[in-house]
Amino acid sequence: MQIIKRSEELMRIRVRSEDDLWSLAHLCRKGRLLGMLGERRDQTTAGQEGGRAKVAERKRMWIVLRVESHEVQAFSETLRVHGIIEKAQIDKGSHHTHMIAVGDEVEITAESFPQVDWDLLEKASKASGESRLAIAIVEHDEITLYELALHGIREVAQFTMRGGGKYSGGIRASQEVQDSFRAKVAKDLHLQLPEKVALLLAGPGLAREALLSEMKHTGRTLKTVGTSIGGRSGVNEVLAEGLAGELLEEHGLVKEIGLLEECWRRLAVDGPVAYGKEQLQKALEEGAVETLLISADLLRSEDKINGESWSKWVDDLADINATVQQCSTEHDAGQQLLGFGGAVALLRFKM
Repeated sequence: MQIIKRSEELMRIRVRSEDDLWSLAHLCRKGRLLGMLGERRDQTTAGQEGGRAKVAERKRMWIVLRVESHEVQAFSETLRVHGIIEKAQIDKGSHHTHMIAVGDEVEITAESFPQVDWDLLEKASKASGESRLAIAIVEHDEITLYELALHGIREVAQFTMRGGGKYSGGIRASQEVQDSFRAKVAKDLHLQLPEKVALLLAGPGLAREALLSEMKHTGRTLKTVGTSIGGRSGVNEVLAEGLAGELLEEHGLVKEIGLLEECWRRLAVDGPVAYGKEQLQKALEEGAVETLLISADLLRSEDKINGESWSKWVDDLADINATVQQCSTEHDAGQQLLGFGGAVALLRFKM
């Protein structure tokens, strides 16, 4: 995300990647003003022309909405923001939907922005342009490709060698089928992924090493690691245990999942961790909070803690030199966070 202009009451930004749409959605809160170029039909240009009905012309103009709601999902190419037109050449007071995509420039205005919004904006700005990564979970007769973005994981493609019917043939024939399968998958993977996207081959067994040999000639950044299980669980194992080393260690989602996994480890051994509003408030008062992991949605919800909004409550964490990690729920660890109320804190000491 590129920051073009900022002040106490205004953010003017340009969307540089699909990952930015997730961050932008959390900045487009209900009641704020969102401006960008859009189109409206000018009904004054409609009528009759030569005995035929004339369709109203579409005019491009700067349209400012008062935001009512938005729709976005991880890996989507468009953010839809619905609202009422506050400023435009025509149709003030009408409903309108801004369709925001990569390359668009938008302006958000509010009476003031809480610190959590400035933090999210800075994080998105620093991470903008960070390459997406691909993880292929390789098993003997099945290979599944996953895409790793800043806020989630999705399955992109699945290749399988399984088929119906009765098999007849020796070991040699079976090996030829496997070799042919891997060669085809290697070609398809290379064609599907942009050249700059690094590919991690993971999974149980040694099938991944054979696929690595098939892809070495592509010139793509490749790495292989072993996991104890296949499928999406294998992806979670790679991310949670940091098996990919330098290839993934600086990736924002990996850091986020790593912190969440540390929470689950501490919970399992009754370690220094807190969750629930009462425990979190006590940890804040005692200066015990080291890192708060909180759902980005909860942070901007109407829910309250100790009589105030979460976005206001987390401001006090700066006084004890604690950090705040705004988490996505578009991955398995994020879903687990919701099971603990949407907020968990790593503590400096056990209370």
